[in-house]
Amino acid sequence: MEGIAVGLSSHSIEILKRLKKTEFVKEIYLASSSRDNEIDNELVKIEKPREILLKQWGQIDLIIFIGSIGASIRLINSFLTSKDKDPGVIVIDKKCSKIVPLIGAHQSNTQNIAFQISNLFGGQIIETNNSKDQSLLNLDSFGNQWGWKRSGKIENWSKLVIKQAKNEEIFCKQLSGNSLWKTSESGAIIKQIFEKETKKPDSTFHVSIFDNQGKTWHPPILWIGIGCERHTSKELIANSLNNFLESNNISPYSIAGFATIDIKKDEKGILELAKGKNLPIKFFTKEDLSKIIVPNPSSAVQKEIGIFSVAEASCLLAAGEGSKLLKEKRIFKNKDFSKSKSGAVTIAIAESKNQYYPSNGEIHIIGSGPGDISFLTNNARKALSKCTIWIGYTMYLDLIKPLKRSDQVLIESQLTEEKERCTKAIKLAEEGIKVALISSGDSGFYGMAGLLLELLQKIKKEYRPYFEVHPGISSMQLAASLSGAPLMNDFCSISLSDKLTPWSLIEKRIEGALLGDFVIAFFNPQSIERNWQLKSAIDLCLKSRQGNTPVLIARQVGRENQSKKFFTLNTLPIKEIDMLSIIIIGNSQTTLIDEIFLTPRGYLQN
Repeated sequence: MEGIAVGLSSHSIEILKRLKKTEFVKEIYLASSSRDNEIDNELVKIEKPREILLKQWGQIDLIIFIGSIGASIRLINSFLTSKDKDPGVIVIDKKCSKIVPLIGAHQSNTQNIAFQISNLFGGQIIETNNSKDQSLLNLDSFGNQWGWKRSGKIENWSKLVIKQAKNEEIFCKQLSGNSLWKTSESGAIIKQIFEKETKKPDSTFHVSIFDNQGKTWHPPILWIGIGCERHTSKELIANSLNNFLESNNISPYSIAGFATIDIKKDEKGILELAKGKNLPIKFFTKEDLSKIIVPNPSSAVQKEIGIFSVAEASCLLAAGEGSKLLKEKRIFKNKDFSKSKSGAVTIAIAESKNQYYPSNGEIHIIGSGPGDISFLTNNARKALSKCTIWIGYTMYLDLIKPLKRSDQVLIESQLTEEKERCTKAIKLAEEGIKVALISSGDSGFYGMAGLLLELLQKIKKEYRPYFEVHPGISSMQLAASLSGAPLMNDFCSISLSDKLTPWSLIEKRIEGALLGDFVIAFFNPQSIERNWQLKSAIDLCLKSRQGNTPVLIARQVGRENQSKKFFTLNTLPIKEIDMLSIIIIGNSQTTLIDEIFLTPRGYLQN
């Protein structure tokens, strides 16, 4: 996304600076002749709005104006051409209380970005298009968020959107690609035409690899296997591929990547082709390729490099388990294209069961806070609005459901399925989808971030989808604030669960915290299965701390039935404590006076 933000007055400086930190704004401008000393001219460019548009219009995807709608409309009016060519336009008032997606709500993903800005600044988004008013699917843009690319005349898509706005039935015939979109509230409204059915109403769009179906979204599921003579030109390879695809009515938009043997890592023609199309190449060894059974083994290839197939074997291997050879190999030579340069190329196509578009996919690991939705940060809300799929433990998803749009999909799982959750998130991101992986509290604090990043480390960096960890408010922080300020001085947190950490190591950590006179927060204190660890931990504490040391038990913090109770180490009711509780044990300086739980920082002693 290449976007700019333009402030129409000097009052917009702070908003511009915050927008500059987002991924969708590359440059910020101030439409003013003011030379205020506080303005950083290296960060904010000062220029007349019309001159900005003359230079940037047609080269960028998004323009955000901070100012009035009237002024913004007058500025862009003479530049408007058509909805498929114009950049998206968003207008924000100077207080950032109102966000209006003005132009390009569909094609430029303006609507989704407006939602992100709304959540980032806490402003209200004002929408006027039919799709959102009626919880309808944006037919001509929704595929972008599923990692697909669109073909078909824009006027035909516009007619389809008009039919939808008139409450006419819309049909979809999906032959390939991820089908989770159908489980969203908006997707469920679309009528499905199954492969064997012959009827195809005019109000039908397709999801497939084929290029002759009119209004079509193309999922990236095809792997192109390439074998070629040394120094075969890029032109010959490109022309051959185009010919192969066109003759079979296959869309180039459905290409996931290229595949070949590793001795071609320096083959200039293949490398230039992949770079020009911004697609990955997978290289395989002779040993790996020799294991693949192909319909057209070649004795000539075997004689040359020692295996019977490159093109067919490599595309099947790249496509993965369950794939099929969609088109058997075809050989193209220099004579086939008079304008091409030297060489010969063999091309085959395999169809994968799964999409592959990791450069478009993202994983946002989100800490949803301790409970109530009010504790969710604006940064987390922005990330949630960006993601098409939310994955998490059912109870945590229920708490944030009010923020979900009708086009977003929830994938719920159980408490012990952490690895499955992370694996699913990675797989979906590799397909080109933006995914939110939800933890309670802070995702990097006994949450999902650690496991997710461990799994990502196993993927080569060049094939790894983008990820971002979004911090949240921990239950420990909320418990502390409900009780006073027990964490004002040095503190530590220790989980008493020995499912992943040996109890002998947990004991050493407790002993170290006691030796250092840390305030200690105990997480996962006790469950039906783990019914002795808490008592053992408290007994250990009593060896080093006074029996009247104040202790907080906070339960269900951030939720409707939250509670806090104060005890001492001697009076702690161990049998009443469960997994929904968090315990904070004071240090030698901690006091409890009139239910104010406090560990002094030492300011009054100075």
